[in-house]
Amino acid sequence: MRHFLDFEKPIAELEGKIEELRRMSEPDGINIADEVSRLTSVADKQLRTTYSRLTPWQKTQVARHPDRPKAQDYIDGLITEFTPLAGDRAFADDAAVLGGMGRLHGRPVMVLGTEKGTDTESRVKHNFGMARPEGYRKARRLVELAGRFGLPVLSFVDTSGAFPGIEAEARGQAEAIARSIEACLEAPVPIIATIIGEGGSGGAIALASGDRVLMLEHAVYSVISPEGCASILWRDAAQAAQAAEALRLTADDLLRLKLIDQIVAEPLGGAQRDRAGTVQSVGAAIDDALSSLNGFDASSLRSRRREKFLGMGREAIS
Repeated sequence: MRHFLDFEKPIAELEGKIEELRRMSEPDGINIADEVSRLTSVADKQLRTTYSRLTPWQKTQVARHPDRPKAQDYIDGLITEFTPLAGDRAFADDAAVLGGMGRLHGRPVMVLGTEKGTDTESRVKHNFGMARPEGYRKARRLVELAGRFGLPVLSFVDTSGAFPGIEAEARGQAEAIARSIEACLEAPVPIIATIIGEGGSGGAIALASGDRVLMLEHAVYSVISPEGCASILWRDAAQAAQAAEALRLTADDLLRLKLIDQIVAEPLGGAQRDRAGTVQSVGAAIDDALSSLNGFDASSLRSRRREKFLGMGREAIS
C-alpha cells in the first residue's frame, strides 16, 4: 500500500477513487474506462501542481518518505560483484554505515552509505541511519583502503545525523567524524557523494566531503534538522516549518549557494514513485561525475578538493 504524506491527501483521495473504479465490474450504461482516464488526468495534474510548489518543510517530509530508495537499494541496483566489508578494527561493526567493494558498470569502486532501514526491524538494526563512532571509523578505513588500491569512492548519504547517545560521545564521536572528513579530503582517488534523502549535520559531511556532491531533487542537506533548529531558536519543535525555511536546506538553495555540484531530477511525485528509475538516474549522474575527474592525479585531486571546500567559506564571507 502506498504511503501518502499529509499534503498529498487530495492526491490520495483521487488515486483511491481510481483504484475503486478499476476493481469494479462495469455496470450497464457506465463507461468506467473513460472515468478512470478522466480521474487519472486530474490526479496527474494535481500531483504536478503539488510538487511544483513544495515548501522546504514539505521537501523535508518527502526526503524522509519511508518508501524512498535507501542506500542498500542503490547498492543493489548499481553495484555488481559487491563484497561487503565490516568493522572499524578497533571496537565493532556499525550497521548504520554500509561499505564494500564492487563494480559500477564494470568499473571497480569502493562504496559507502548510511542506511536507515525500511521497516521496524531493519530500522532498529541500522539505528535509523544514525552512525556511532565505529561507523565513521569504518568509513575512514574503507576510504584509506580505496586510496591504496586506487578505487574511486561512492557514498550514498541518508541520515538525520550522527547518533547522539552518551556511549557514542564516550567513544569519541566528534573525533571519529573529524577523522572521516579528513580521510575524504586527503584521499588520492575521486570521491562522488550523493545526498539521497536527508543529509544531516556532521554525520552527513563525514561521508560527503567529495570532489563532486550530487543531490536528489527532493533531498535536504543542512547543519541541523528543522525540529532541532526550532527547539533551539524558539524552544518549540512545532516551529519546524519556519526553521526549514530559514535553513536553506533544499537542493535548489544549496546549488545556488554552491555547496553542492549537481541536482539529480526525481520522477514526478518523488523518488518513492519510481524507485528503480531513480536509482538508474543516480547511476548515470555518478558515471558522468567520475568521467569528469578522469586524468587528475592524486595531488591534483587533493588540491582541487581543498580549494572547493575553502572556496565555500570565502564566498560565504564575501
